[in-house]
Amino acid sequence: MSNRRACRALRFDTSTYHDKSRRPGQAALERRIRENCETRVRYGYRRVHVLLRREGWLVNMKKTRWNYNELGLQLRSKHPKRRVKAKLGEDRQEADGPSDGWAMDFVHDQLTLGRKLRILTIVDTHSRFCPAADPRFSYRGEDVVQTLERVCANIGYPKTIRVVNGSEFISRDLDLWAYANGVTLDFSRPGKPTENGFIEAFNSKFRTECLNAHWFMTLADAREKLEHWRRDLY
Repeated sequence: MSNRRACRALRFDTSTYHDKSRRPGQAALERRIRENCETRVRYGYRRVHVLLRREGWLVNMKKTRWNYNELGLQLRSKHPKRRVKAKLGEDRQEADGPSDGWAMDFVHDQLTLGRKLRILTIVDTHSRFCPAADPRFSYRGEDVVQTLERVCANIGYPKTIRVVNGSEFISRDLDLWAYANGVTLDFSRPGKPTENGFIEAFNSKFRTECLNAHWFMTLADAREKLEHWRRDLY
């Protein structure tokens, strides 16, 4: 049956059948939303929308939410095991000079009396220089920003920082700090420590040479001994 006869049988206007949508394609926008969500696995549509606006996309919140839902990216209370890739996984390059790229992660230890410590370690992937090994009893996103600000005030800001998808590193505080200072957060895939191999190798050396060789009585004592070890490296 021809299209005209089919439209007449259905009492359907042939002009409507042949009408072409003039809406711009959504493929590029959908692809960018998916890339952002693959990198930042715990971002909702509102935070994805902020990233899009920063990149220059002229899109309103409703369109972002609609595409986000259509792609099935809604957050769930139980985290599924996702196969994600780092934001710079395909175009990642070796650092050409100091402060081109940093890597950071946490190391766990404890005081003599058993109280837990979390130590933020940072290493320059080019020079292997350690800008900081900062211990605290607990770390939040704003604490990471505070440590980075203290370090960067002395030696400058890096171009990229390789991090894992920990709650402190995907926080809004760190995201705003990185955006304001032109720093790219390069996220590695969950369960893939080799993608952040620089900090893994450094932390192994740090534990062997420092943490396993000392007892820490107080937080101040831990800071003093860690700083002495860090300065003794260079």
